[in-house]
Amino acid sequence: MVKILLRSMTGYGRGEFSTDQYNFTVEMRSVNHRFCEVVVRIPRSFSVLEDKIRKIIQEKVARGRIEVFINIEQCQERGRKIKVDKGLALSYYSALKELQDILPIPEEIGLGMLSKFPEIIKLEEDKEDIDIIWQGLDKALELALDFLRESRIAEGLRLQKDIIARLELLQNMVQEIEQRSPVVVEEYAKRLRDRLVEVLNSGEIDETRLAMEVALLADKSNITEELVRLHSHLEQFSCILESQDAVGRKLDFMVQEINREINTVGSKANDYQIAHQVISIKSEIEKIREQIQNIE
Repeated sequence: MVKILLRSMTGYGRGEFSTDQYNFTVEMRSVNHRFCEVVVRIPRSFSVLEDKIRKIIQEKVARGRIEVFINIEQCQERGRKIKVDKGLALSYYSALKELQDILPIPEEIGLGMLSKFPEIIKLEEDKEDIDIIWQGLDKALELALDFLRESRIAEGLRLQKDIIARLELLQNMVQEIEQRSPVVVEEYAKRLRDRLVEVLNSGEIDETRLAMEVALLADKSNITEELVRLHSHLEQFSCILESQDAVGRKLDFMVQEINREINTVGSKANDYQIAHQVISIKSEIEKIREQIQNIE
């Protein structure tokens, strides 16, 4: 059994962490992507943390599109205070006094009148400490990433079992082609001899010409090199599967190489049974390729 540590690009992660002031919830969903693309959805007031969140995820995930949903909930209301803009109030007052000197307006200038002007008196909430926010959010983020990683490994295990089964099937079919290949030339020689006997009405057969025709077919249909490379590619495929790195792209490349060799076998081998095996192999290769598209 090949030991595989594959990780799928499909997964889900969730992390929660609470402090006296905040509840943090981080959810992640990942799907297939050629590169690592991280989309962060966070309340606008905390958007300054977006780049930091993206960097941490990209350090842990090699490939996939990861959508991150962040919710930050306050456990208690923030402190509030009334702020008076004294300079602005004096400016308004001076302007009103100037108007009163110009215009015959008997109305007294009082606090009630000044308080109606914007920005003189305003309500302010205490600003949130981003460093404190980050301390709690970072813990929720790490929990979600751990959950996501386990999810992707679990899905990778499912892919592992399927790929191993198909890889073993490929190896068996290649061996069958290898066993069949020498027989093809022998059968061709027999058919050619029988046909010549029939045509010549039991006359004398030119053995030299017959040998030349058989040798020509043997040379054209020789698939030894392709079979050797196929065995090498399949062995290398298994070795790549054992790697703990992100191997999706490498496996995709190896599948292309395997497919190229089996196409050559199909075009060179002048035999129905081998052609039938080639079709079956190509079908399995395509199924493996589909699974590889999900691997990180």
